[in-house]
Amino acid sequence: MALGDYMNVQCHACIGGTSVGDDIRKLGRGQHVVSGTPGRVKDMIKRRFLDTRHVKMIILDEADTLLEQGHQQDIYEIYRYLPPATQVVVVSATLPNDVLQLTSKFMTDPVRILVKRDELTLEGLKQYFIAVEKEDWKFDTLCDLYDTLTITQAVIFCNTRRKVDWLTDKMKEANFTVVSMHGEMEQKQRNEIMQEFRQGNSRVLISTDVWARGIDVQQVSLVINYDLPNSRENYIHRIGRSGRFGRKGVAINFVTDDEVQILHDIEQYYSTQIDEMPMNINEML
Repeated sequence: MALGDYMNVQCHACIGGTSVGDDIRKLGRGQHVVSGTPGRVKDMIKRRFLDTRHVKMIILDEADTLLEQGHQQDIYEIYRYLPPATQVVVVSATLPNDVLQLTSKFMTDPVRILVKRDELTLEGLKQYFIAVEKEDWKFDTLCDLYDTLTITQAVIFCNTRRKVDWLTDKMKEANFTVVSMHGEMEQKQRNEIMQEFRQGNSRVLISTDVWARGIDVQQVSLVINYDLPNSRENYIHRIGRSGRFGRKGVAINFVTDDEVQILHDIEQYYSTQIDEMPMNINEML
């Protein structure tokens, strides 16, 4: 929308959890660019509020997530409504082979721009681990780090919504200021939390992988993996939340004895080295 103001381009975000009436009104006026989630976009197309006859391009961003089982059918159905000459663009920092093969179903002789995995770990991003032995010791370790987290802004990742809620409550009980976000929250609530975080009113955000992709907050220079991610692909998406726009960033991984092997797997997969966290971490932020 910000670009559109200067280029006379109409844009609309067509996403679940928002007013259908608003979508119908705005799409009725005609839009040059629609940015949306598969379910709502499919719904608007099937109900003939989103006219696809003149669509020139469809872009699947974070394509590996969009082509997982949950969304696959929606994407195929949307594709069936598009004119034959529509250009298809598939974008993601990580694209597992099975997803890459899926793209052959709706792409014709595509140009492939593939980045080697060992070039993915972002320049200017330092990665460390803290050995915590037991899960129960992670919380105290996080409290010790709190002052470091608030020097700029930090995102803390947990693997489940329940863990996010638990950690948020525990931090607040210990008089630390944090906000949290996960997929079970309503869109309106998520938007408010994002706005607060972007403006710097809250400096520490605890989240699930719902925050791991595509969200840029310039001030974030520290990411903490309270839990190591369940999938190796998500590791790169998570740590990429810091060090945006060429700034320096730091990622810290909490590792119990049970998680040491997972960390080694991540190192191997990305051909990278994750060192133990030095004492002077503040100086690196």
